Amino acid sequence: MEFCPTCGNLLQYETANAGVKARLYCPTCPYTCEIEHRVKIKKRQRLVKKSIEPIFSGEDAMKFAPKTEATCPYCNFGQAYFRQLQIRSADEPMSTFYQCCNQNCKREWRED
Repeated sequence: MEFCPTCGNLLQYETANAGVKARLYCPTCPYTCEIEHRVKIKKRQRLVKKSIEPIFSGEDAMKFAPKTEATCPYCNFGQAYFRQLQIRSADEPMSTFYQCCNQNCKREWRED
């Protein structure tokens, strides 16, 4: 990528034709620059894939969620898994979703 030294715009590439060498030119001002040597890629780099945080739904959604001390409104158990999501506008607080840790209950509720 090259930029015009006169106006700072991105230079565009024009292929060689009819005895005229390939060149870079500015689309807004009269600046041109002939390309004298052919461009070679000396080293190819492999792209490294980013690690992506998995998104779980259903049963797996709460499997990896952190625990907190929250009382279940159905069975009065004292611990629950929780996760927070922004489901309303950005100036509103996040909604917290809970799931009871009691193996017999496993009910879910929400706190806005």
